[in-house]
Amino acid sequence: MVDISRGSALGSSGASELFQLLRDGVPRTRASLAQSTGLARSTVAARVDELMRLGLVSPVADAASTGGRPPSQFALNPAARIVLAADLGASHAHIAVTDLAGSVLAERSERKDIVLGPENVLGWMVDAGLTLIDELGRDRHDLAAIGIGVPGPVEHSTGRPVNPPIMPGWDRFDVPGWVQQHLEVPVLVDNDVNIMALGERAVAWPHVEHLVFVKVATGIGSGIISGGLLQRGAQGIAGDIGHVRVARGADVPCHCGNRGCLEALASGPAIARSLREQGVDVQTGGDVIDLVKRGDLDAIQAVRQAGRDIGEVLTACVSLINPSVIAIGGSMARAGEHLIAGVREIVYTRSMPLATEHLAIVQSAAAENAAVLGASMLAIHHALSPEGIDALAAR
Repeated sequence: MVDISRGSALGSSGASELFQLLRDGVPRTRASLAQSTGLARSTVAARVDELMRLGLVSPVADAASTGGRPPSQFALNPAARIVLAADLGASHAHIAVTDLAGSVLAERSERKDIVLGPENVLGWMVDAGLTLIDELGRDRHDLAAIGIGVPGPVEHSTGRPVNPPIMPGWDRFDVPGWVQQHLEVPVLVDNDVNIMALGERAVAWPHVEHLVFVKVATGIGSGIISGGLLQRGAQGIAGDIGHVRVARGADVPCHCGNRGCLEALASGPAIARSLREQGVDVQTGGDVIDLVKRGDLDAIQAVRQAGRDIGEVLTACVSLINPSVIAIGGSMARAGEHLIAGVREIVYTRSMPLATEHLAIVQSAAAENAAVLGASMLAIHHALSPEGIDALAAR
């Protein structure tokens, strides 16, 4: 089960705070909920009654009496509804059905190229998701929401990808609208590295308020949680470190049209290209990982240099954001300590001592599940928001 007792990095306010409190499964009375949220007892009572009517909250053992009738206690019933979470990558698709506590009930992964277009990929997601729900023996009306991560910039307010460089045919495509033609539930869409940050925090760092998740794969990006909240920025591209210029690569062209981008130096394809220039027979980042695991010194040095390049950009991030944790994930993180050692070498050397005194630079604990768990958090947060509860009641 994912630890979500600290609430959501997606934020909460007013009445939604009540749902965030109940999500940890700890029994509470109406009075304690009113005290914790600052809401009027009548408001809390109305919300609890509505949640009980929907089956989302169940009564549990009464609290100890201080005189008179002992007060009733309530806790979230995580099995009451399910959500569908989807991690749609450049060349893979991973979906899962989870309960309202983030526990994975069923999942499926498949090689699926994002370049096949939105209707093909989303069609597979809908069909596979419905199959999983049926195999679990759940009613399709139990589905409360869908969370989706995609490998490109997303206008979060609409769920539409915006000029995604590796997603031909997806630009401005109405992902929520298309999915809702088949499944009439709320659909939340975000950039894949943002949801990976959510998944990593929920799994490994629920009490950390300042975290940067770095994905190193076909591309490079980061998800930023600051002050306990996911930071998307004005246009939804906060954390796009892959296109920050690195001095060492001044003449290296990037697919974005500029030169010297971090992604053009330190991504999986970039490391493979560098090794080919040295006469090493590799084609992909996966080939590089295989060589590293076999102890190939050229591959190990190339991966460590990529870590140094990433560390150069992260040094600036450390000064700007001052995170407590930098988690390294994505397919190239399978190189393990070799990549992270390069990052640490630069960040710890070049950052101010105060900024790194308690800074942990670690491999992702959620690993390949970070994105799908983050997509689940995205869906759960909406399902348990006041708007989500109203939508469930209307259905």
